[in-house]
Amino acid sequence: MATIRLGFGRQNFCLLKRRSFLLLKLTAVVFAVLLFCEFLIYYLVIFQCHWPEVKTPAYGGEKENPEPVLKAIFLADTHLLGEVRGHWLDKLRREWQMERAFQTALWLLQPEVIFILGDIFDEGKWSSSQAWADDVERFQKMFRHPRHVQLKVVAGNHDIGFHYQMNMYKIKRFEKVFNPERLFSWKGINFVLVNSVALEGDGCNICSEAEAELIAISHQLNCSREHFPLYRRSDANCSGEDAAPPDERGIPFKERYDVLSREASQKLLWWLRPRLVLSGHTHSACEVLHGAGTPELSVPSFSWRNRNNPSFIMGSITPTDYALAKCYLPFEDTVLIIYCGAAGFLVVLILVHFGLLGSPFLLDYFRPKKTTFEAEAVVRTWNVTATKTDEAACFDSPKSDTNADVLVSSSCYLFTAEPVV
Repeated sequence: MATIRLGFGRQNFCLLKRRSFLLLKLTAVVFAVLLFCEFLIYYLVIFQCHWPEVKTPAYGGEKENPEPVLKAIFLADTHLLGEVRGHWLDKLRREWQMERAFQTALWLLQPEVIFILGDIFDEGKWSSSQAWADDVERFQKMFRHPRHVQLKVVAGNHDIGFHYQMNMYKIKRFEKVFNPERLFSWKGINFVLVNSVALEGDGCNICSEAEAELIAISHQLNCSREHFPLYRRSDANCSGEDAAPPDERGIPFKERYDVLSREASQKLLWWLRPRLVLSGHTHSACEVLHGAGTPELSVPSFSWRNRNNPSFIMGSITPTDYALAKCYLPFEDTVLIIYCGAAGFLVVLILVHFGLLGSPFLLDYFRPKKTTFEAEAVVRTWNVTATKTDEAACFDSPKSDTNADVLVSSSCYLFTAEPVV
C-alpha cells in the first residue's frame, strides 16, 4: 500500500491565479476612485447648478417680446503658481482642479461670456519674461474655450503688482495677452473692466490715464467689474458658508491694499453709477450695499489653494434687470475623504485576502474561492492499493516526473485509491 497526496502540482498555478485576481480587484478599485474624484465628481456637482431666471416685463397681462438675456459667469483669484513659489505637486493638484471645473462648467452651462476678476497668476508681479510666457501658456491650456464664448480678464495686484510695484512694462505685458478694452458691450449691456490697482489717487501717470478712461466712458456704463472691492471697513456684515472665517470678519481692511480707498470708491460710484459691482481679491464672498443702494458682490476664489469650497457666480443679465446665482465646486476635503476611505478599503481588502483579517462584511465576498479540485486535492490523503496484473500484458512504461500529482512505476499494476477520512 502506498500513500500519496494529490493536487500539489497545481498549487503554484492556483497561487498565481489568486494573486492575479487580487491585483485585478485592486486595480479596479483604484481606477474607479480616480475616475470619480478627478472627472465625474465635477459633473455631479456642477450639474446641480442652474441659471437664475430674470423677470420679464408685461403690459396688460401680456408679456412683451422678451429682452435678450446674456448668460455670464464670474470667477476670481485663480492664482496660477509660478516658478518661485510653485511646488510641482501643488501646481498639479490645484491647476487640474481648476481646469476640470472650468471645462465642466463650459460644457454643462454653456455661458456666453466669462469674466475673471483678477489675480490670474500668483507671481506675475515679479516673474521673468520666460516665466511669464510659461504661465500664460498654462493658463491658455486650462481656460481654453470655444470661439463663440468671450473670455474677459481684469488685472489684479498679483498680475501687475500693487501700485508701488506697477509699471508700464507689466501693464503692457498683461494687455498684450488679454484684451485691453475697458468697455465691453453685448446685447445692450455695458460692462467696464476697471484696473483698480491704478486707482491710487496720487496723480501718477498710470493713475491719471486710468481715471481719464473711466470718465470718458462713464455715460455708457451700467455694470462694473474690478479686482479690488470698493471701500468697506471689514467683512463684519458678510455671511454665508463661503464668507471669510468668523474670526477674520472683524479685522479692519487697509485702504489701497485690501480694498479701494474711500475716495476712489466714491469716484467710481459717482462717475459710473453702476447698477451692479462685482469684485475679487479677498478670496471670500460678501454682499455690500453702497451709497444709494448700489450692490457689490465679492466673488470667492476659484482655487482649492485659497479655500476649501470654491465657487463662481452665474448671472442672467438684461439691459434692465439681472439675476445672480452661486455655483459651488466640489469641496477639497470631500475628495480627500474619498481618497482616504478608498486607501483604507484597499488595506482591508489585502488583509482579508491573505487571511490576516476577518470581516463579517467582506470575508465571504472578497476571500478567494477554491475550486472543487483544490478543495479535494489539497486536504485529502489517499490510500492507494496496487495489484499486479497479467504478466503477458505487462510492458514497461516511462516513469512519470517526480513532480507529478500521481506516481506510476509500471503498467503491470492496477491501482485503486480511497481517500483517508
